[in-house]
Amino acid sequence: MIQRRLVIVGMFLVILLVAVGGAFLLINIVTKVTEDEPVEEKVEAVKTEEEAIPEEPEEEIVVTEEDATDPQITVTVETGQALEVSDLVSSNVAGENTSITYGIDVSKFQGTIDWAQVAGSGIDFAMVRVGYRDSTTGEIKADSNAKYNMQEAEKNGIKIGAYFFSTAITNDEAIEEADWVASYISKYAITYPVGYNCEGFEKSTSRQYSLSKDQRSDIAMAFLKEIGAKGYTPMFYASRNELSADAKWKTSTIEKSYKIWMAWYNQDTSNIANGPAYDGQCAMWQYTNQGSVPGIKQKVDVDVAYFGYNATASAQDTSGREEASADVEALMKFDEVNETVTAKSQTNLRNIPSQGADSTVMLTLTNGQTATRTGVSSSGWSRVVYDGVTYYAVSSYLTTDLSAPAQTTQPAAQEQPAADQSTSTDTGFRTKFTDVNEVVTPKEVINLRSKPSVTDTDSVVVATVYAGTTFTRTGINNEYGWSRVEYNGQVLYCVSSYLKAAE
Repeated sequence: MIQRRLVIVGMFLVILLVAVGGAFLLINIVTKVTEDEPVEEKVEAVKTEEEAIPEEPEEEIVVTEEDATDPQITVTVETGQALEVSDLVSSNVAGENTSITYGIDVSKFQGTIDWAQVAGSGIDFAMVRVGYRDSTTGEIKADSNAKYNMQEAEKNGIKIGAYFFSTAITNDEAIEEADWVASYISKYAITYPVGYNCEGFEKSTSRQYSLSKDQRSDIAMAFLKEIGAKGYTPMFYASRNELSADAKWKTSTIEKSYKIWMAWYNQDTSNIANGPAYDGQCAMWQYTNQGSVPGIKQKVDVDVAYFGYNATASAQDTSGREEASADVEALMKFDEVNETVTAKSQTNLRNIPSQGADSTVMLTLTNGQTATRTGVSSSGWSRVVYDGVTYYAVSSYLTTDLSAPAQTTQPAAQEQPAADQSTSTDTGFRTKFTDVNEVVTPKEVINLRSKPSVTDTDSVVVATVYAGTTFTRTGINNEYGWSRVEYNGQVLYCVSSYLKAAE
């Protein structure tokens, strides 16, 4: 009995020693592998995890499209961003994250932008149009304010992306566009995506009118693939109606590989952070084209991106770049002329064709002094060159009659420009107005002033009005080009050449 117990105890001790020894050996093996090959072990684990991700993640149930009061984006069970890891091309340089960011998209049609003011509004990013392919000639052209906009946004701490307005009709043209864009933006810190924008293809005048949906989509993807190969994040822009159910594009194919930037103005912006009620993928939503932003005089498109970046990307080409200037004529068409002019009495020569706060009077041209007029705009401005420098003046204050005496209705000892003098007895001004009664609207944009003067310190801009807004003109002075108008119950004054009859 005792011997049997000793045998059992001995066997137990042997088993225990074997177990302890095995555990010790296993620890040594694991430790050795971990110490000798940590990188391979880690990479292999990540690789296995990535291979386990399905090609098309399951979608969560979303609010129906009819429920427009609570727009909500279609997301995956992985919070909506996992799809970008497996299916979407994304920027690795600046560290893309899942934050919600807000921005604008701009072109030369926003005029000269004060980017310091824009930065103060709190926006995170700006998508800058860098160019387009001419719809008639097929020539690739740069947006005249693109470099200035990228430069100034970057200077003021706003992250930038870019987009190109395409009318490509072949894959080769699309690749040409992408290569042009990549070269054009290479000296700028492009953190946000580079968008492909194609609109108006169903108009009979479009270069793309005869293309099928499949052809257009293949052309778009040729651009997106090429811009991605250049090191930028590709993104495809289209309206919700065009994207839905593959209506005008092969959306279901495009969204598997590229971010979607969707335009949809549904008037309800109360729950933007949740995204639009849409059954496809949407990385960025352009939710209005009627945004008002400090520093931008025109209305602007406003966007929300369902991603952000931890840092600002570096420019691909760091060899240095020239300082870009704003195209101050971007909102005006100047017909080229070459003629000598003088002031009817005297007129201000400004640095830009505007009488706003951003405009500076550089010189005053008086009757008898001559300048070369090189351009005339229907908006009422002339471009002139004086002593080799380009300035802008109100056209109605200039004349090509160099022998004409100075126009004045006041004693010569007074130092107020004749254009600012008035002769009306009923208003206290001395300018004579012929009574009229007509509905007018600005050709583009106009300042309404308290007095018919741009130099009198008492003449203040009461309101700035844009094309499409109508008001009543009650008087006109053809000699100096002023109109008397009624706006919001006030009698105000503006330059007549900036107005047109309302349709």
